[in-house]
Amino acid sequence: MIHCYKLCGYNIVLDVASGCIHRVDDAAFDAILMYENADKTDVFGSIKEKYPEIADNGISELLSDIDTLKAQRKLYSRDTFSYMADNTADAPLKALCLNVSHNCNMTCGYCFVAGSGSFNTGGLMSFETGKRAIDFLAGCSGKRRNLDIDFFGGEPLLNWRVVKDIVAYARGLEKDIEKKFRFTLTTNGWLIDDDVINFTNREMHNVVLSIDGRPETHDAFRRLEAGHGSFNEVVPKIKRLVQARREKGYYIRGTFTRANLHFASDILYLADLGFTELSFEPVVTKPHVPFALTLSDLPVLLREYELLAQEMLRRRKAGNGFSFYHFLLDLTGGPCVSKRIAGCGVGREYLAVTPQGELYPCHQFIGNNEYLMGDVWHGITNTGLRMEFGKTNIYTRDACRGCWARFYCSGGCAANSFNASDSIGGIYELGCELFKKRAECAIMMKVAEET
Repeated sequence: MIHCYKLCGYNIVLDVASGCIHRVDDAAFDAILMYENADKTDVFGSIKEKYPEIADNGISELLSDIDTLKAQRKLYSRDTFSYMADNTADAPLKALCLNVSHNCNMTCGYCFVAGSGSFNTGGLMSFETGKRAIDFLAGCSGKRRNLDIDFFGGEPLLNWRVVKDIVAYARGLEKDIEKKFRFTLTTNGWLIDDDVINFTNREMHNVVLSIDGRPETHDAFRRLEAGHGSFNEVVPKIKRLVQARREKGYYIRGTFTRANLHFASDILYLADLGFTELSFEPVVTKPHVPFALTLSDLPVLLREYELLAQEMLRRRKAGNGFSFYHFLLDLTGGPCVSKRIAGCGVGREYLAVTPQGELYPCHQFIGNNEYLMGDVWHGITNTGLRMEFGKTNIYTRDACRGCWARFYCSGGCAANSFNASDSIGGIYELGCELFKKRAECAIMMKVAEET
């Protein structure tokens, strides 16, 4: 399978199975499109008619080059990886999302947990539960050496003492169990102070910070419990933390909804504030919610990604570039084949833990008892559900098997699929289209930078 497209003046051909990317001229683009489903004589004649300025020997050389690339498995290569799909089901655990707080000091209108019933009633994780979660992860991680913990919520800084104690406990285990923990903190920024800054800079591999862009965009949804917006209070604190991190990892993580379809302006606004590591996600919600994105919004959203890619290229040339998470495709190495087939490992390699120690496939399933998998004291007791996640991959989804982007999206987000189709084996059609456009932009930007 190949994927051919034109973007920002570039003709790009992706060989799906091999991952080879070719930047070609107009004649080669047209020839490659026809080549596999037409007689070579017909392809020759069509190119000769459309491009009379190309001599016969030039067309013959073009077709010979296509033959060579095909023989080298750099064009029209076959997908031979389906046999590996079953190897992903029994992978050992590698990461936990610790929901150390089911309380929050904000009332964000689009929060995916707002209707779960377990938030703002579930309280705070105890240190004993956090310790047990660390022991559970270490004991179920097999031969993995690097283990990941994301402190999440609610707002984890409402339980900051326990966060620090869990980190200290895990660090104390590392030498004896011969493993290394990497910690991430996800926060709305309201409670950031010097202690938070110093500790995260010392212990956190990454920090994810929530800002939705321009003040009016941010304050429309990210409100404090008193009802007013949070932009003016949180942004200075977040800037202080980012400046103190220097070269250490962070992301500004925003959400766009139907209320701000022109999200590129929000991203560029944050870049102008000096933030260089940015990620903006489409809202995760049920389709009937007023601010949910719809298929009718696609033309605007796809154009926003193109505008963002063009502006990012311009800024990089000017020396003031920034990074956008969804344009960061590793086109030379990238994830292993197993991860490309099965995705993030939700429900298998990655689990979420509630303050009470319950286990769910990921934080977006919390509160749905159908997806309760066990707890940190008794382990995974719903083994059938784990197996269901393990068998869900790009080859079990009909829509994925014929999609050119399958090895980049790995089937997409299971929670999005569930919200859209009531099945983790379904697809989120709008999300698929957004991902494909992001992938096209990412590939185009890589081509542009190497031209």
